Amino acid sequence: MEEWFSITDADALDTPALVVYPARVQHNLAQLVASIDDVSRLRPHVKTHKNQESTLLTMAAGITKFKCATIAEAEMLGLSGAPDVLLAYQPIGPKAARFVQVIKHYPQTKFSCLIDTYEAAQHLNALAAASELTVPVFIDLNVGMNRSGIAPAAAFALYQQCTALANLQVVGLHAYDGHIRDEDLALRTEHCNSAFALVEKLAAQLREVGAEPIIVAGGSPTFPIHAARPSIECSPGTFIYWDSGYGNVCKEQPYWPAALVLSRVISLPDATKICVDLGHKSIAAESPLDKRVTFLNAPELRPIGQSEEHLVLEAGPNHGYQVGDLLYGLPYHICPTVALYERAITIQDQAPTGEWKTIARDRKINL
Repeated sequence: MEEWFSITDADALDTPALVVYPARVQHNLAQLVASIDDVSRLRPHVKTHKNQESTLLTMAAGITKFKCATIAEAEMLGLSGAPDVLLAYQPIGPKAARFVQVIKHYPQTKFSCLIDTYEAAQHLNALAAASELTVPVFIDLNVGMNRSGIAPAAAFALYQQCTALANLQVVGLHAYDGHIRDEDLALRTEHCNSAFALVEKLAAQLREVGAEPIIVAGGSPTFPIHAARPSIECSPGTFIYWDSGYGNVCKEQPYWPAALVLSRVISLPDATKICVDLGHKSIAAESPLDKRVTFLNAPELRPIGQSEEHLVLEAGPNHGYQVGDLLYGLPYHICPTVALYERAITIQDQAPTGEWKTIARDRKINL
């Protein structure tokens, strides 16, 4: 019996290669939609796939709101006809001018972005005024990630300051809690609720002065927790392809791996080791060596060294691997892995059928 990932005609596929299984992507989208009470509360992040084909499948599943992190991703969504796009980033310097150009070029899409400083808001407001636009913005809150965003206790004043800017429309709050990754769901829920209490306190303050903030919260690990709250927009991203990192942490989430990296044995350095063509440039390498890839058809292989184009694995004595053998790798972190490939080869009924271009891996598409 063939495994789900097996490709029957793989001889013509050069490696390393990124492969995607569209039927499994559609399964994951169906699972996402079924996991929430109202599909309009879903605002998935496109950083994982970075392509139009996955975006169109997402819209076909009834999802109309999206989140992204780069101008190229925003433009990819505009090219795809996405109705509602949040750039989950504060546009600074030339990026702010590019963002305004994207808004003007794709009028069918409602674009918004994040703000966490008044100076950035003033700059964006001036650019919007020059183009006779009104730009919706969300106040970005730091709820423990400690990389961007304003402390919730200081956000009320910023919200009011930005409201006074004529060409910005302050529509809500954004709270990303990507630091919360406990394997124990009960503990993850406790930490998520504690962080979100700061957001709820701020939202209550804003309602007292007549504001009705939209709240966009969470990522993949905290998605089930935020999905249970009424009215909150949720922003998982990895669900669409899944990976072993979140697969190990978020065992309660029913998603299937839908993207793999293909690799071949290229050398046999000694009696117990093999070398494959999966270097730093072909798989996300920010994690420790033992948390980068697992080979589904060879789970016993243990990585012992990696360089730009090579991965050396301990296979043990009398292992039987030969030069040319094909390995199916499940990435530990799929999002940055996808960004290493200009295209993904689609696999349906165990055969290659086409390509999905990773067009938003570039820093610039047109604008």
